Amino acid sequence: MEQYEQYNHFFFVGIAGTGMSAIAQYLKGIGKNVSGSDRLFNNDGEILIKKQFEAQGIHCHLQDASGIDSSVDVLIISTAIEESNVELQKARSLGIPVMKRSQLLAEISKTKRTIAVGGTSGKSTTTAMIFHILQQCGVQPSIISGAGLSVLQEKGYPGNAWVDKGEWLVIEADESDGSIVGYRPEIALLLNVDRDHKEYDELMDLFGQFKSHTSRCFIVNQSHPMSKQLSQDTRLDFGTETTHAGFNSTDFKQEGFSITFQCNHIGVEIPVIGRHNMENATAAIAACSAVGISIEESAKALKSYQGIYRRTQLSGTSNGIFIIDDFAHNPAEVVCAMKACQQVGKRLFAWFQPHGFGPLKFMHKELEEEVVAALRSCDTFILSDVYYAGGTVSRDVTSTDVAEAMQKKSQQVQFFPDRKEMLPFLKEKCQPGDAILVMGARDTTLSDFAKEIVDYLK
Repeated sequence: MEQYEQYNHFFFVGIAGTGMSAIAQYLKGIGKNVSGSDRLFNNDGEILIKKQFEAQGIHCHLQDASGIDSSVDVLIISTAIEESNVELQKARSLGIPVMKRSQLLAEISKTKRTIAVGGTSGKSTTTAMIFHILQQCGVQPSIISGAGLSVLQEKGYPGNAWVDKGEWLVIEADESDGSIVGYRPEIALLLNVDRDHKEYDELMDLFGQFKSHTSRCFIVNQSHPMSKQLSQDTRLDFGTETTHAGFNSTDFKQEGFSITFQCNHIGVEIPVIGRHNMENATAAIAACSAVGISIEESAKALKSYQGIYRRTQLSGTSNGIFIIDDFAHNPAEVVCAMKACQQVGKRLFAWFQPHGFGPLKFMHKELEEEVVAALRSCDTFILSDVYYAGGTVSRDVTSTDVAEAMQKKSQQVQFFPDRKEMLPFLKEKCQPGDAILVMGARDTTLSDFAKEIVDYLK
């Protein structure tokens, strides 16, 4: 028995966060008593995720320790929670055990046959695709993901977790906080290794440990120079336009909001956009093959895949202009999203809000070079101020600095410190057939901002 199984009442500090909310819903789904707090609940007005939690029987509290009493068996925290947190202090004073989110997820994964999806980009999408294939093929899987699945959100759930009767659990294995080394999956995927959060040598060490902790199949992307170094068996691996992988996809085409390609000469069609999604889907097909699902069965299932929240998600159209919302927050993801949307619109207006001063300092050189290189002569890249979530931060590199550096390389770069200042510019410049891409992470208002653009251009 894992440690978490002995507890009944779990209290989550910061329960509305993506990682925390998924595990909270999973525990509720297996019959545990779950409650939690979030500073989001301190705001006035209706909070959608709070309503969704309460509909599932998850009790929500203000982040003031009022929800913590002797009935709580264990307090769940993330690495972002500091020792001075009032709820953590109250739990300690009551003798309530404290467990990190990553430890809890690692323990949960040991109680199921687990597929863990790792890599610096594409984890949420690939996790969702695997879940969808297994679900369509009658496997009845469970999922703990980093983004809401549209098919679950339509049912009124946050969408990033689901509990079913089958023996398989699909999880997203995060490398950013090092927690990936705690998982013990039966099947693991390594999608890519790009400089994001950490340097290459540190990432390769983490992913190497991830491989050593995988009990049966470790599947890597043979099309990626770093990930293929960790290959266990090329027959298990996947890739695009390569002869070195057991699952190889070719003949990519994108028409409208759908892609087609051949995986081992079997036709695949998915209602998503972007060449990167051919790679994600091929990874999902390889993982499901290890479960016993044929390529033909996976291809049939993927035809009905509905996508996930803020992953090249169409927010709407206004006067023939497409507005697309995406979670892209590192250079590789930004470029992938841009390339996908370049095939949707005659011209692309790509807007990016960096998700923190630390990440911007870490990645600004790659961002400056790779984005400018990805721009067509008809495209425009727009930058706004860094999203500031609070706390003490070093502002060594700002959006102003990055915009100035990019403008020296390209006349197609614009800078609007306040994102609302961009709206009149878009209204003046955009024409029917153009695409507007909204990119960024952490800021929970970004999807609303994309919809605001839709309304503004009407």
